[in-house]
Amino acid sequence: MLSKLTVKNFALVSNLELKFGERLNILSGETGAGKSIIVDSITLLVGGRYDKTMLRYGESSGFVEGVFTVSDKTRAIFSDYLDDGDEEIIVLRKFNADGKNEIRVNGRTATLSMLKTLGAGLVDICGQNEHQSLANVGNHIKVVDFYARKDIDDLKSVIAKKYSELREIEKQCDEIGDAKSRARNLDVYKFQLDEIKKAALKEGEKEELTAKRKRFLGAEKIASALSEVMTLLSDGEDYSPATGLVSDAKNELSSISSYDEKYAEWVERLRSAEVELEDIADSVSEELDSLDFSQNDLDKIEKRLETIRNVTRKYGDYTAVTEFKKELEKRIDETENADEYYEKLTRRKNALVKELYDDCVRLSNGRKKSAVALEKSVVKELSELGMENSVFKVEFAPLPNMEDCLGRLSANGMDSVEFYLSPNAGQPLKPLVKIISGGELSRLMLALKVVSSGIDETPTVIFDEIDTGISGKVGQEIARKLARLSRDRQLLCVTHLPQIASMADDHYFIDKFTADDKTYTRVTKLDDNATVDEIARLSGGKDISSGATENALQMKKWSNDYKQSLA
Repeated sequence: MLSKLTVKNFALVSNLELKFGERLNILSGETGAGKSIIVDSITLLVGGRYDKTMLRYGESSGFVEGVFTVSDKTRAIFSDYLDDGDEEIIVLRKFNADGKNEIRVNGRTATLSMLKTLGAGLVDICGQNEHQSLANVGNHIKVVDFYARKDIDDLKSVIAKKYSELREIEKQCDEIGDAKSRARNLDVYKFQLDEIKKAALKEGEKEELTAKRKRFLGAEKIASALSEVMTLLSDGEDYSPATGLVSDAKNELSSISSYDEKYAEWVERLRSAEVELEDIADSVSEELDSLDFSQNDLDKIEKRLETIRNVTRKYGDYTAVTEFKKELEKRIDETENADEYYEKLTRRKNALVKELYDDCVRLSNGRKKSAVALEKSVVKELSELGMENSVFKVEFAPLPNMEDCLGRLSANGMDSVEFYLSPNAGQPLKPLVKIISGGELSRLMLALKVVSSGIDETPTVIFDEIDTGISGKVGQEIARKLARLSRDRQLLCVTHLPQIASMADDHYFIDKFTADDKTYTRVTKLDDNATVDEIARLSGGKDISSGATENALQMKKWSNDYKQSLA
């Protein structure tokens, strides 16, 4: 449930904080006041795309933050973002004038695709766009599948997996090709394999050779530096070596060590240093004796590094080359035995097509069974919404024979589904997309939401002007249905109908005002008296008469009585 929404510098909103109730939250206001801004800001929280035009004019940055209470379902979805004892999910979207935005979930960075997945478990937004989605026949099967998902989801997963395997087999069959293409491919594979084998790459070899090359290129400097070190550390006639200087210092301190214990301590430390310097001198001497820098060795290193560079440039690093070598050996074997391999693939393909066909038939039967129940439920809801004589049908295109099914097979089965509607008695069933009006579309969408409410576990549902093209008695019935839905989940509803507004458990009024030559949108939570005034305004306009107020009071009483009956 969305418990709190904070908006900063979004569209006409400068600074806004809203706390929503657990049941039916109504948002109303005059046209153009900014009701859609609230919905748009919530859309951002559940994965909607940010456009820099959303930023309030003249501002450099803004944000939208939503605080959601944790349910059993959301806890499972957001397990990666919840610590033990967490009871809230905080989603934050920061944005700026450059079009960049930052997403955080409980303080942890998230991507837009991650937020879309997570957001689907938090909020279901039913707006004008979703209404219009019913005008797309391709979306009709999604509605059926959602309604039937408990019965068909496992089978759909099986079909999707098998279909993926089928596509891979078809791809492999295409790659095998004819005899000429196989011969060309075989030549390429063998050339690549031979090149990799000749290179005989070893793990860590490049790094080892690079280090040796570095030493060879610095040979002169290394020899000179080591010789100078020996000069400084070893005994000589015309200089004072470091070891001699340390020894002299040790002797001087020894002469006064009886006067203070710390002098004796320093003597011991210098004695250790003297031993260490002598050891280093011996090591440097051995290194000088072993130095062997030849141009021939350097040339060999350069040649080997060039071979390694050529191979890795083509095929990747050592790990990638190793894996590609295995793949090449497999390809060569498959190509040399192409006929046998092709036959093996064909047998698996034929078996897979039969399995898929049988699975798809079972899926189609499952869909049809659920579709019958969906039809009955939708007709019942439509009848209560003022479409008493309507007929709603889910039409399935005939399935092909197995011999002709390849063109229809998909990860989603073979079904082609379309909704048909007869909104009035005596009218024939016709495709939904050709006959439905705005008001009928709104009622059908609400009917679908109602019948799927027992399946859909999304804790918050937003209805953005679900009442388009509706008034009077139908509005009352919609209000009742929203009230019933809000017993099981939180609803946010943008409306212009007084009947729906009167059913609010929490009512928010949205308006615009101007200050300092700037326009602002604000949201005010209404008390009981202000709620009655707003219902009266929705009924009769700005000039509220005593009759409108009385009517609003009656609507509010009617709504309260109905909600009490649901308790």
